[in-house]
Amino acid sequence: MDTVTHIREARRWSMLGLGVFAQAASAVFVHGVPFLLPALTDRGMPLATAGLLVAMPTLGLVGTLIAWGYVVDRIGERKVLIGGPLLMLIAGVAASTTTHDIALGALLFLGGIGAASTNGASGRVIVGWFPPRRRGLAMGIRQTAQPLGVAVGALTVPAVAAAYGVPAAILVPAVMAGVAAVGCLIGIIDPPRPAGAGTDAALRANPYRGDSTLWRIHAVSVLLVIPQGTVWTFALLWLHRDAGWSLAAAGILVTVTQILGAAGRIGAGAWSDRVGSRLGPLRTVAIAAVLSMAALALAAATHMWWAAIPLLVAASVITVSDNGLAFTAVAEIAGPYWSGRGLGIQNTGQNLAMAAVPPAFGALISASGFAAAYLAAAVLAVAAVPLVPTGRRTQ
Repeated sequence: MDTVTHIREARRWSMLGLGVFAQAASAVFVHGVPFLLPALTDRGMPLATAGLLVAMPTLGLVGTLIAWGYVVDRIGERKVLIGGPLLMLIAGVAASTTTHDIALGALLFLGGIGAASTNGASGRVIVGWFPPRRRGLAMGIRQTAQPLGVAVGALTVPAVAAAYGVPAAILVPAVMAGVAAVGCLIGIIDPPRPAGAGTDAALRANPYRGDSTLWRIHAVSVLLVIPQGTVWTFALLWLHRDAGWSLAAAGILVTVTQILGAAGRIGAGAWSDRVGSRLGPLRTVAIAAVLSMAALALAAATHMWWAAIPLLVAASVITVSDNGLAFTAVAEIAGPYWSGRGLGIQNTGQNLAMAAVPPAFGALISASGFAAAYLAAAVLAVAAVPLVPTGRRTQ
């Protein structure tokens, strides 16, 4: 098959849409399954068992992100964006038919493996087809897939489980994955890779060898995802317990911050396009994360609610705005033959750090309060600022 090197503008944006949908389907599978907890416990399953069960997609995802990145680098993006969602579809349909909890857990784990496929592949399609002047905006749009997927899961999975049972609810992400596989089969084209023996050899060289740039970006992202995870995880509880808000009102505010955070990712990407740099804006966002989390800690400690609520909204937006910047920088710097693995390492580190936030910061809140947790997150963000590499322009 001849390599396609030029496509129409409309085709480029349609592939972005397919990438967002495939990533959102993965997010529903991984982050929507935990919304089954009420239904599982209502039918008599112990909470600890149910918690382990709904964690299986996350375990499957985290354990295979780098492996999927290697596959993307070897066989291309289109095959992965078809095969991964197909695996989610098969695992989800099988999970909806089983009556054994162990089999259900294994199939959810398998679905999580399939979900991991879209992280690097969809990002690589965007970097491959969008020019540098549009790439940050496109990646910012792509990064909205996770909050969109969480929102879809929150709206559909509990309601379907309550009305039709757990098996029907598991089919929600499975069907979405099937639609994504068909869409990617029809609409995705592998982006071109540079030809020529000398160029090819240079691009295939390990970008991690003798250069700390990518490792520094990974470290920055791990440090900055902790403030993000702290706000995401504990904002609702803080508003309800300390500020005295009802759960309904707190839930509405948290939902609004998710929407604003998605807009923030798009805005940060467009900003990086305009200035021709991913890392300069990334450093600015890191500094803003320090300031917003430190201010939030002060407001929480002094119970200045007139300031605390606006600061919570600001911190919720700022602490997610680095994701697309770092993701785009990794893909650009790693190059077409290593970006899959680079994005896999990036996502693995972030997911592991995010998983550590609830137990670690939950213990800190129990011992010292919410203000201490926000301050600790600010301190970790401080460590990220000097780690941001310098001197890289978009390419």
